[in-house]
Amino acid sequence: MFSIKYPKTLSGIRELVKGMPGEDYEAQENARSHERLLTKPRGSLGQLEKIYEWLATWQKRYPAELNTIQILIFAGNHEVSKYGVSAYPSEVTQQMVNNFEIGGAAINQLSNLLNADLRVIPLKLDTPVKDFTLEPAMGDAECLEAFCSGMHAVDKNSDLICLGEMGISNTTAAAALAAILYGGNAKEWVGLGTGIDDNSLKRKQEIVDRGLKTHLNSIGDPLKLLCCFGGREFAAIAGALVAARYLNLPVMLDGFTCTVAAAVIEFLHAGALNHCMVSHCSAEMGHRKLLNLIKKDSLFDFKMRLGEASGAALGAMIVQAACRVHNGMATFDEAGVSERE
Repeated sequence: MFSIKYPKTLSGIRELVKGMPGEDYEAQENARSHERLLTKPRGSLGQLEKIYEWLATWQKRYPAELNTIQILIFAGNHEVSKYGVSAYPSEVTQQMVNNFEIGGAAINQLSNLLNADLRVIPLKLDTPVKDFTLEPAMGDAECLEAFCSGMHAVDKNSDLICLGEMGISNTTAAAALAAILYGGNAKEWVGLGTGIDDNSLKRKQEIVDRGLKTHLNSIGDPLKLLCCFGGREFAAIAGALVAARYLNLPVMLDGFTCTVAAAVIEFLHAGALNHCMVSHCSAEMGHRKLLNLIKKDSLFDFKMRLGEASGAALGAMIVQAACRVHNGMATFDEAGVSERE
């Protein structure tokens, strides 16, 4: 297992991403070889077989195991919420953090089903990141601190990490960050978030377009763009998935905002998200477009738009099923079943 050095500068993040370890081909081949021996026609479990192979490849062991699942929710606030781009006021971020802590949210119920270790990490909620239409949302030091908070949150004893976020108005920041990374205007990326009306949608598009004009000079540097638009929760998600790679931990990503945060790392280094799966394609308009651009397929599309790692938790259940099927099935020899000639 590789040791992790916490970066001290944005350049340190770049070096960390560039040096991320690759897959374990031996574990991958062992999973494939054993799959062929199981009492079923080859390939008959479709994507479940590929999911198990992915799990073994990035856990770097065979057989793969899924005994301990960690769910991380990073929470942050955004000054652009003052423009009325969300259906809810920014105070709801802290209120929902409180709800997570007492077990009252959807993710708590899903986490209980998984018997997962759920952690909620509020990131200076009393100090929202700045208004990106006027200036960068975060300075370098602020971004770095959040990135390292994400790294620190990852439990090395886990078998799978599920990542999610909570932050009123963060789909506005996500749409802006996606647009400036991959091109396009606000209308191509901005969606309804958790349920805004047409007037709020138009306002949201205007705010994103203003932000894009403000930060044109930063195009080409994904970490600088993360500072320009992303909240602390974006940087923390990026830090967590990088740490997971070094700790041999596969990652399940949640919806649009989470995927945008992850895309910053893929933009830095192609293949940086190979240890990550995207759980679902959210109802947010830009998510499918982004998945195509980063060449990722989601596991399912339930038209969800909640965030909070809810989709990632459901994705973990699918991985759990894949793991139990592969590890629990008998081979043809063990069961005394004749193979196909």
